Amino acid sequence: MTERKTVDFWFDPACPWAWMTSRWIIEASKHRDLDVRWNVMSLFVLNEPKLDELDEWYRDFMPKTLPAVRVATAVAEQYDNETLGRIYTALGNRIHLRGEKDADVYIPSALEAVGLPAELAAAASTDKWDEALRASHQRGIGLVGTDVGTPVVAVENDEGVQVGLFGPVVTPAPQGEAAAKLWDGVYAVTTTPGFYELKRSRTDGPNFDNLTFDL
Repeated sequence: MTERKTVDFWFDPACPWAWMTSRWIIEASKHRDLDVRWNVMSLFVLNEPKLDELDEWYRDFMPKTLPAVRVATAVAEQYDNETLGRIYTALGNRIHLRGEKDADVYIPSALEAVGLPAELAAAASTDKWDEALRASHQRGIGLVGTDVGTPVVAVENDEGVQVGLFGPVVTPAPQGEAAAKLWDGVYAVTTTPGFYELKRSRTDGPNFDNLTFDL
């Protein structure tokens, strides 16, 4: 693959698996000609039609995902792609690497780290940006269907048609040439006509040991 590719990546900041995959795609972009275009999606919106069917702990967790993704959406709507990527990094560092649970703490901290106005924290507790969030979410889910989650990765095939898949789900995030090789495989299966799924049961949880707090 010699032609430069744009990879669309849909994320919810609350998801540790999406966070792991995002660190992989950033690493892969250092070794392959990739431009990552960040997009928000929402675990709450995804599960909204079936909230009553979820396990109690997961149902209780869903509203807690909204503050970070609302702030990310506000950034997406008002700033550029690089800034959205940076706020995602800053939020993920705090949520996943530090294990911070209080949105009233990690959101202002992330905004400060990126150099964004503190006033953006107000987006966490309002539905002002929810229409934009749902529109972005639908763009991603429209590529893969509703029986998946976050992340969604999409790229144009040889015919110029955008195609996407859920995943990859991987832990820990591959580094160096291993990240590039995984991208080669993901690109191959994503752009193969008629390809839908590869899967095996997870035996490990998210492993962040090889990631550094960098923003």
